[in-house]
Amino acid sequence: MRILIRTSKTAIWAHRLGSVAVPLLLISVLLHRLQLIVGDVFLAAAGAAGLVALLAVLVALVALVRLWFSGDQGWGKALQGLLLGALCVAPFGYYTALALHYPPVTDIATTDRGLLPLMFEPGTAAMPPPKLLSAATIATIFPNVASRDYPLGAAQTYEVIKRQVEDNGWDIRLDRAPTPEGGVGQLNAQIMTLPGWREEAVLRVTGDATSAKVDMRSASLNAPHDFGSNGERIELFLTALDDAVTILLRDNPNANQPVEIEPDAEPVTPPSG
Repeated sequence: MRILIRTSKTAIWAHRLGSVAVPLLLISVLLHRLQLIVGDVFLAAAGAAGLVALLAVLVALVALVRLWFSGDQGWGKALQGLLLGALCVAPFGYYTALALHYPPVTDIATTDRGLLPLMFEPGTAAMPPPKLLSAATIATIFPNVASRDYPLGAAQTYEVIKRQVEDNGWDIRLDRAPTPEGGVGQLNAQIMTLPGWREEAVLRVTGDATSAKVDMRSASLNAPHDFGSNGERIELFLTALDDAVTILLRDNPNANQPVEIEPDAEPVTPPSG
């Protein structure tokens, strides 16, 4: 007599739910990155994908427990549902951790934001009011978010900044170099985060032929929370700029003359005093 071994329906449903969650999440991110859906729709679609993925994980765990005691078939489907669901749930866990670590902020700058205007574009005029932090809070969470002063001409400093922005792959929207008469240099660049949120970086250069001051702003254009990206962007960019200026001053004693920038050189610590 042949014994019929059934395939667990719970395992089948776990696999189905996991198979639905993955394309639902990927399609919502893709449409958001292509700007075919607005942020609110993206949040709703991504949230739905997260719920389906969480349900897939729970159903898969139930299926595995049942399979252990029943001896039915379906281990593969249950494990696949668990894996697919976990892959989709993981980003939500990651961003939840960031949201708990960083305060809800969307705009960070090293100086008065009026000196670092964002570019006007269709859609950004209706951007939500920025969520700001006090200077003391910024200094605590992002200690390297501060203006920079360099013993290097404003024009050369601007060229170093522009090279660094290009190396980062940011989309430059405004490129206005400082003039010899002391005109202010400003560079605006747009960045797209992995989920498709748009953010903008603004760099301002003032000074003369022998010195320069650099300020930076980074703001979310359509996100309700930046998850720390704006503050980290400023810190990373200005720290890299410190290294690039140090290299330039080290390798070119006559640094206020036109020189070739060497971005691949190793940074050194400038002598104290």
